[in-house]
Amino acid sequence: MIHSEHVLASKAKNYFSVEQLSVGYESRILLADVNFHLSKGSIGCLLGPSGCGKSTLLRAIAGFEQSLQGRIYLDDNWLNRPGRTVAAEHRNIGMVFQDYSLFPHLSALENVRFGLYGLSRPNAIAKARHWLGQVGLANKEKAMPHELSGGEQQRVALARALAPEPELVLLDEPFSSLDLEFREKLSREVRELFKASNTTALMVTHDQHEAFAMADYIGVINNNRLEQWDDAYHVYHQPVNQSVADFVGQGVFLKGEIVADNAVKTALGELSIGDDYLQASVFSVGDIVQVLMRPDDIIHDDASAMQARVVARYFRGADFIYTLAISGGEEVLALVPSHHDHAIGENIGICLEIDHVVVFPNV
Repeated sequence: MIHSEHVLASKAKNYFSVEQLSVGYESRILLADVNFHLSKGSIGCLLGPSGCGKSTLLRAIAGFEQSLQGRIYLDDNWLNRPGRTVAAEHRNIGMVFQDYSLFPHLSALENVRFGLYGLSRPNAIAKARHWLGQVGLANKEKAMPHELSGGEQQRVALARALAPEPELVLLDEPFSSLDLEFREKLSREVRELFKASNTTALMVTHDQHEAFAMADYIGVINNNRLEQWDDAYHVYHQPVNQSVADFVGQGVFLKGEIVADNAVKTALGELSIGDDYLQASVFSVGDIVQVLMRPDDIIHDDASAMQARVVARYFRGADFIYTLAISGGEEVLALVPSHHDHAIGENIGICLEIDHVVVFPNV
């Protein structure tokens, strides 16, 4: 895995760390040599397709799955290292499951109070009421799980995980069963709650929109590897390989040729790669490369001499995603406000607004 310098820090600054961790089973390793960390109050997200091992990694961190090797460090304590494994119930980690896992015979208040067995009954009830209020369910404490909506059940599960004030909260695809609009709203609210309570959290999802809405740092998992761990901005604008670029965001790859130090020639003209790009130094003049083009890199401009033909369009309400054919037969995507309504086959003017030119080897 490639780390960017801006996310590397000394051990003293790391509140939660995973080091050289391998998870899976004796006959099948799902993930190997996983390394990442979070500071106190940060939110991380493990993002990847179904079956890539991200939920197994989360369960290994919680102590529900046995890791094959490696170390897990949380708040000055090693939870897992050679010769020492802390049992799940002693890790002080809260867990929010995909299916909520509420007790059907207990009310919302009793579900939240369930994990507060170390407190007296009055104190446990008071604390459970506090956390129900924090997730906006102060008026639902007597409701049974079947009387709550899916979003309300998820809020109860979240309150139950937070009530014991764990050192880390793990969330396994927590919003996947909710409709898209409510999922995005709840993810923003949960992020605000975590930030207000300075809660350190790690979430698993296959939905990049959830990851962007929730996380300070994103780990992209593919091909049995954690391929990049970085802040959301750099995962999108500076993916370390084509696999990450393909999985995160929309985009296409144009054929290019390195024509000078930090300059690449494409069908859309010559582009400056920029000194901050991680892989710029590995190319030589004459190398054929693949250039990542995001939809927001292509701007619709009626006055531009550069023309492209609309070959497909996807209406999204506020905007269109146009697929455009350019000279040489290649295609790009363009994000265009929806009041620019162009038909398939029509030529439109375009210009480039690219802050991050990302290039990869031509393989």
